[in-house]
Amino acid sequence: MTDVSTRLIHHPYRPPEGFVAVAPGVHKASTVIFPDVQALRSRDWKDKSGYTYGLHGTPTTFTLEERIATLEGGLYCVLAPSGLSAISLVDMAFLRQGEQMLLPDNAYGPGKAFAEAEMRQWGVQVAYYDPMDPADLASRLTPATRLVWLEAPGSITLEFPDLPALTGVVREHNIRHPGERPTLTALDNTWGAGLAFNAFELGVDVSMQALTKYPSGGADVLMGSVVTRVEALHRQILLCHMRLGLGVGANDAELVLRGLPTVGLRYDAQDKATRELAQWMQSQPGVVQVLHPALDGSPGHDFWQRDARAAACLFSVVFDPRFDSGRVDAFCNHLNLFQLGWSWAGPISLCAPYQVPSIRSLTAWPYAGGLVRFAVGLESVEDLKADLAQALAKLVS
Repeated sequence: MTDVSTRLIHHPYRPPEGFVAVAPGVHKASTVIFPDVQALRSRDWKDKSGYTYGLHGTPTTFTLEERIATLEGGLYCVLAPSGLSAISLVDMAFLRQGEQMLLPDNAYGPGKAFAEAEMRQWGVQVAYYDPMDPADLASRLTPATRLVWLEAPGSITLEFPDLPALTGVVREHNIRHPGERPTLTALDNTWGAGLAFNAFELGVDVSMQALTKYPSGGADVLMGSVVTRVEALHRQILLCHMRLGLGVGANDAELVLRGLPTVGLRYDAQDKATRELAQWMQSQPGVVQVLHPALDGSPGHDFWQRDARAAACLFSVVFDPRFDSGRVDAFCNHLNLFQLGWSWAGPISLCAPYQVPSIRSLTAWPYAGGLVRFAVGLESVEDLKADLAQALAKLVS
């Protein structure tokens, strides 16, 4: 090889083995090189015993998958480009034309939108149930039901369901309707993050997370995961994942791996701060209800107390109905430390107003006033209280 370009591309140097550091290595690849034709033809990526193509896994993504499985208390994990893509992956892996999926009425809005648009047009029946009433779920299960989504707590309104009762209803349904393909339960476990409770110990079959939130913690990466303890279910997810061509970038995986060692510390700190702020807000003028699973009187508090160890960074506030939506919006605009934005579990506190009746299709919303959801970051609690107090003073004046 006389040309420098060829010599650089095919350079023989290989660094020595044995380099060990705190941070896992970042491996970037589309093409993976095989030593010979036999390896090219025989190597299998599905059990993590080898590498075939960057989309199917690298040392970096395999490492992250194993750590997320441990975090969730599962055995198998696949990564997706976002939390929503992880939800969509579960839907497509386990549902066929003519079958039914059931979603809690308080489920994550974009997940409901995917079900209503794509899954319906592909011939899947979509229906809803009251997540706070296991009997309602039982009444809506049919022989065609193949997937029941769970969310703990509910998106925006933060009702904490009786997860063992809901998963028990589905198990009983499978006993009454035995078949080759049982009805599965899938939990959006983004709020719990594998830290508040172990989803599998509560009877869940599949647990998904938006790694965008707690595992990352930096508000700078999008990613999702799907975890299970059952190899056959994992294989269904993995093959669908491959056929959809889903993959995550090595640098994004690096960011989540960097965030994981501190996830427990951040979760606990934000949990503590959020409880203090939620309790304080209960006594503030103009506030009708504070929704937070750890608060006595919040829907599902008893179930949270029985089944969970922690409570994340979210709380929602229902305001007196004398404040119309314009005044509630102005309250949000007057906040200085709480920024307006989606997502949560990052370092900065966020808020967003919602019109709850517009995002419900089954269960009645008992309040007439506007709702604001708060996500508590890592700022000083006293500074956040002061910010809320000054905005509340403007609201009620």
